[in-house]
Amino acid sequence: MSEGLFGARVPRVEDPALLTGKGRFGDDIHLPNMLHACFVRSTFAHALIRSIDTAEAIAMPGVHAVLTLDDLRPLLTAARVPIGMPSSALNAEIDPYVLSNEEVCHVGEPIALVLADDRYLAEDAAERVMVDYDPLPVIADARSALTAEAALARLDCKSNIVGAFTIEYGDCDAAFRNADRVIRTSFKQHKGGGHAVECRAVVARHDPLEDLLTVWDSTQMPHRAHGILVRMLGCAEHNIRIVPPDVGGGFGPKFVFYPEEVAIPAAAKLLGRPIKWIEDRRENFTATVQERNQYWDVEVAVDLQGKLQGIRGSLLHDHGAYTAYGIIVPFNAAAGLIGPYVLPNYHIDAKLALTNMVPVAPTRGAGRPQGTFVMERLLDLIARELEIDRAEVRKCNLITADQMPYVTPIVTRDGAAMTYDSGDYPAGQTLAMEKAGYADFPKRQAAARQENRYIGIGIANYVEGTGRGPFETARVRIGPSGQIILYTGATAQGQGNKTALGQLCAEQFGVAAHDIAVVAGDTGATPLGLGAFASRQAVTAGNSVHLAAVAVREKTLQAAAELLEAATADLKIENGRVSVNGVPDMSVSLGEIARRLAGMPGYAIPGGLAPGLEAEVNFEPETLTYSSGSHIVETDVDPETGLVKILRYVVVHDCGRMINPMIVEGQVLGGVAHGIGNALMEWMGYDEYGQPQTTNYSDYLLPTAPEIPRIEIHHRETPSPLNPLGVKGVGESGTIPAAAAVISAVEDALVPFGVKISETPLTPERIVSLIRP
Repeated sequence: MSEGLFGARVPRVEDPALLTGKGRFGDDIHLPNMLHACFVRSTFAHALIRSIDTAEAIAMPGVHAVLTLDDLRPLLTAARVPIGMPSSALNAEIDPYVLSNEEVCHVGEPIALVLADDRYLAEDAAERVMVDYDPLPVIADARSALTAEAALARLDCKSNIVGAFTIEYGDCDAAFRNADRVIRTSFKQHKGGGHAVECRAVVARHDPLEDLLTVWDSTQMPHRAHGILVRMLGCAEHNIRIVPPDVGGGFGPKFVFYPEEVAIPAAAKLLGRPIKWIEDRRENFTATVQERNQYWDVEVAVDLQGKLQGIRGSLLHDHGAYTAYGIIVPFNAAAGLIGPYVLPNYHIDAKLALTNMVPVAPTRGAGRPQGTFVMERLLDLIARELEIDRAEVRKCNLITADQMPYVTPIVTRDGAAMTYDSGDYPAGQTLAMEKAGYADFPKRQAAARQENRYIGIGIANYVEGTGRGPFETARVRIGPSGQIILYTGATAQGQGNKTALGQLCAEQFGVAAHDIAVVAGDTGATPLGLGAFASRQAVTAGNSVHLAAVAVREKTLQAAAELLEAATADLKIENGRVSVNGVPDMSVSLGEIARRLAGMPGYAIPGGLAPGLEAEVNFEPETLTYSSGSHIVETDVDPETGLVKILRYVVVHDCGRMINPMIVEGQVLGGVAHGIGNALMEWMGYDEYGQPQTTNYSDYLLPTAPEIPRIEIHHRETPSPLNPLGVKGVGESGTIPAAAAVISAVEDALVPFGVKISETPLTPERIVSLIRP
């Protein structure tokens, strides 16, 4: 076994190609005779389509087709894309049309598909497609959707309330009757997107000789895309192959399957030519799912020491125009509110409102940042009302290490109790306070105020459910060439999968991570798989790889023992060979072992072993593992301009055993940057007619290098008892508490002005208005 690969800071094997321009993203795929696609999209947030006139567009030189839903129907088994996730909390499942031809329900909804020799021609032709709209009333705010006089956001629904659920346990009424103090407040979190480096991308080619439709899809879930396309196009599984190219970030929006992912392959099959569609940035603002828009009205009951007695209230969730992926976001927000704290009594009523906005689906954190924001802001309010230090309020409510595993009273979507598997939450907060100099901050703050500088410190704790099942696939194979190949349903979207999974595999064979060929997410190589979401792949794919590699190692040693006439205990695997300890000349290569196990006509397989040198494992986690941590932020706020400068950002993070700490830190850093953007910058504006006002990066601001401070990351490792490796996920954790911690720090800086903050994003204009209402 190669020593030290598990837990080592192995440089990412993906990076040389990406840094030298040799990556292969969607737009890097060029096929002979390829056409380029552009979608005609709705310019109305809500309207009926009376007619679509394509004559002028199709007459343009270089334009090969302008397709509507009627043109694609002969190839489709249904007009709507089956993406919904069933839930008893929904009273309707509203799937999008492949192309809309009756009612459009948000700006950016695809109506027609233009195919031309290049993208420029396609865009010019798209402008010549004449759509006759009959405008309908628009619901541009979830709160207005609930009023008695509200029009319908969709004519095919009887109500704007598309779903509702309640999470409750304990006796909230008694808790509030007996509480020493009750605090009431409201919170609002605004919507935003994932904003990947490369937007969505689909390239499709149909080979009539093999009757094979190959689709290069920039998706987090290629196997789900495969299953939907098989269903929509009425094909057998072997007639469609999904290959994910390099995915320039997923962040949740690429977890969703979109109408364009059906329209492009169907058009390629219809025209008999390869077709490429690369989403431009404006399309990404208007047609790719977004998240975060929620309104909370809550009250908290506490005793005079700040100990939580109960929380109750309501949550209004803006679901957008469709029910993409069910109730994941609002449920995670409501369930995740309790965080790492003991909350004896809880009651939240959630309503899901349809609006004429782009559909809402998970974005990094998938609802948990909203719930965490509410809890952490409530704890700050408690500290302020009772004049108790904010860290002390949290400490007295944190679940302790001796309570692990901690079974919460909340039942998750799969029917099991939400159970925290391991962790020491108070120790994490204490370490963060030590590293951030929390105890000394009041002196620094007082000195700064003497200089008319307003600095503040904020703190937030969190847990993140990770490693969602039901399984992930890994197959480790050594062929006659001696190459070790890892096939997996896990998908890469920039997080370093090939490195981390390669490390786990290489450790069993005495080679380096870069010696492992990793084929990830290709449905032609791995029939089963689920992909990237819910910070799951270290747990699910990691353990599958480990178990499969161990099985292949054991078989390798058994075969080598037969060939070398030695005991397996006397053998070692190193540098692609198996040798006898102390007798290096007595050795056999992995390739030779694989050739012998591949079989020869008339000869027995060595040792009576089964043919082939490979193993496949589908690790099935029993339930979620829970990462945790604490963030502490120090800010400087200019009350004249509202400008916020982050002076320091300290993270203590616990994701169990770390496969590669460098990759963990990269994920945390990216998550924190995302959360800082949510807290201070990212505002997706719409007018009263549902028209987006921020469709480029001049108007929609993202944090860049000057806005991101040096982020100090400190690790704790509390292994999970739920999987062989003891690992937990990390992909979303940096985002979950970030907004709460940043807003806490800004509010602390502005205490002299009596400012209370209950919403995100907190732009400079908003800060000034709070100081001078």
